[in-house]
Amino acid sequence: MTEAPDTDWRLFRGDGSTRVVEFPEAPPWRRFTPAGKGAPRPSPYLIGPVEADVVTAALRVRRPLLVTGHPGTGKSSLARAIARELSLGRVLKWPVNSRSTLKEGLYHYDAINRLRETNLRRDQDGRGEAADPGIGSYVRLGPLGTALVPGGQPRVLLVDELDKGDVDLPNDLLTVFEDGEFEIPELARLPEEQSQVEVLTADPDGARVPVVRGRLRCREFPVVVITSNGERDFPPAFLRRCVRLDLPDPDEQRLRSIIAAHLGEEALAGVDDLVEAFLGRRAPGELATDQLLNAVFLRIGGVNLDAEGLLEAVLHRLGGTV
Repeated sequence: MTEAPDTDWRLFRGDGSTRVVEFPEAPPWRRFTPAGKGAPRPSPYLIGPVEADVVTAALRVRRPLLVTGHPGTGKSSLARAIARELSLGRVLKWPVNSRSTLKEGLYHYDAINRLRETNLRRDQDGRGEAADPGIGSYVRLGPLGTALVPGGQPRVLLVDELDKGDVDLPNDLLTVFEDGEFEIPELARLPEEQSQVEVLTADPDGARVPVVRGRLRCREFPVVVITSNGERDFPPAFLRRCVRLDLPDPDEQRLRSIIAAHLGEEALAGVDDLVEAFLGRRAPGELATDQLLNAVFLRIGGVNLDAEGLLEAVLHRLGGTV
């Protein structure tokens, strides 16, 4: 008689039965506990000394760091690692897409809501007049604009996947990167008595900063990390103003170090076959490191990765059609 396969690890069985299950703890990189007491400690970001020196060079010359590499090599995570290691606070993130413009990164003026609220207050007043709610409440700095707010320590700005943006966007960024300042025309046109206006920032805490005569100029150029998947080339003038870093695919030793950093040294026991399978399947750009971490996490959690099709689902190649 053949013994039935162990199904204890299955949360979902697909048999139509209803039950209450206790969810196991999520992987460290998929926990969303608010920062503060009781929050999981961030895992270290592992990078080679050569790559660390390139990052340091960009920080010293106050130039944007253009990071290229295959998906899953840690391009976006590098910005968070810099902010955490240098105690530079929350990372400002600007995810770029085909519709992104320079103005979107700098600021947004919500003229429609300002007009609507003015009319609403006028109606509630009942006399056909009401106080102007103030333009500052309707101007919100974007991630790039917030990064340029003058302060003590520089902010970290992640410009994610710039190569997905419009072909003109890199050139549009040049002036801002060179001058470290920009103008908000809607504020620059205000009369002298309104020369200083407090506007909202891209930070989630509702913070406001003063803008004088419609201009913002940084005191320290922000730490700008620009990621690219290498989908297209950038103009030479843009490249000249960046320090370039190409993140290589991690080798076997680095993979094992990453597993230990995220899941502990004990996680390395009994995962040689997973590392071997990962390296055997990996072609340039075809697998991401976090896929291996997922497989190891499932293995140490008692999941039967030998179940038909499961390992293939976890270590699926990123290229080609689905």
